[in-house]
Amino acid sequence: MLLERFIPADCEACWRGGDTPSGAPLALDWIVPSPRGDDAPLAAAALPAAGVRAGTIAQTATTSRRHVLPTGAGLSLRVEQGPPFNGYIAAQVDVERDAARGGRPAPSGGVAYLALVEQVRAGEEGATVQRMLVRAVVGPLPLDPDRSEVAHLHAFRVPQGSRPARLIAVGWAEAPGGKVLAAARVEPEGCAPAR
Repeated sequence: MLLERFIPADCEACWRGGDTPSGAPLALDWIVPSPRGDDAPLAAAALPAAGVRAGTIAQTATTSRRHVLPTGAGLSLRVEQGPPFNGYIAAQVDVERDAARGGRPAPSGGVAYLALVEQVRAGEEGATVQRMLVRAVVGPLPLDPDRSEVAHLHAFRVPQGSRPARLIAVGWAEAPGGKVLAAARVEPEGCAPAR
């Protein structure tokens, strides 16, 4: 399961509180920009892409979306990243047919996303729960249904105010309409890819 939590930049209490339900191995926290712009308490971490992805949400509460990953999607997703270098972190998302699970190609019109996420432990940065704060994202990245594997490489600028040692890459693939088909993250120890 992939859990996305959309936190309004106006709601400091939303950042501090909340919980991560069991069964959510991957939870992403997005700070949604406020109409108040830079005057919002969480404006420094807000991403325009979060507003696009969230759509219309309440300005005083966290909006959560759960994506149950299909077991028979036939896709395997791997994410890798390099170490910080000259203010950048390179990351790559690979999406391929999973021959062991039927090997169906990516759907026509399918896309991938690659994000740089800052891991914030409970008790840090004012959060009482663990957070996976999306700091930068690229996508939609096209998936070619005629190819057995598609890879997208991107160099992320280390976001201002983030701690490079806490940044990891996360990727996911979606069918047209936004249904999440597969998701993976780089494991924090040794940058080993997760499936």
